[in-house]
Amino acid sequence: MKKLLFSLTALTLATVSFAQPKTAADVAKFTSETIVLGNVKQGVPATATFIVTNVGKDPLIIEQANPTCGCTISKYTKEPIAAGKTGTIDATYNAAGVSHFDKHLTVKFAGVDEIKTITISGDVLSAEDYDKWKLENDAKLKADADAKAKEAEMTKPVKSTKKNKKNKTATVVATPVKS
Repeated sequence: MKKLLFSLTALTLATVSFAQPKTAADVAKFTSETIVLGNVKQGVPATATFIVTNVGKDPLIIEQANPTCGCTISKYTKEPIAAGKTGTIDATYNAAGVSHFDKHLTVKFAGVDEIKTITISGDVLSAEDYDKWKLENDAKLKADADAKAKEAEMTKPVKSTKKNKKNKTATVVATPVKS
């Protein structure tokens, strides 16, 4: 009887000691764990939205999504996220001071001991520098868009209809060749 009791105890301890606790990767997958906001205008809060997918079989609950400083606030999906579905975590940085920033949020999922860290980063520019950068950037974006539109127009198939000698109509489609 002692041998049986000892064997059962040993088996139970071995099973418990080798059981792996759930990790954040077992239940959730982020589209991106870092979002770069780029240039941000001073005094204008900037928000990044993290998308989290439930990769587990059970509903996923975000218990907490806490910023690590007072300059960032968070908002997240409160209701359970069904298996295969997505939820969001919004991180808003107040952009009060001119500088580069890396801000972190710690995320805790129900039933998981591991804490996951997600990050937003960017550069806060003074209003004057931001407006100058935006003007230059918008002009460049417009020029790029115009060039792409012109190229698309140049490679657009040309359709024409002609009648042959037997008075039958034929449609000819030709694609211009770039030189």
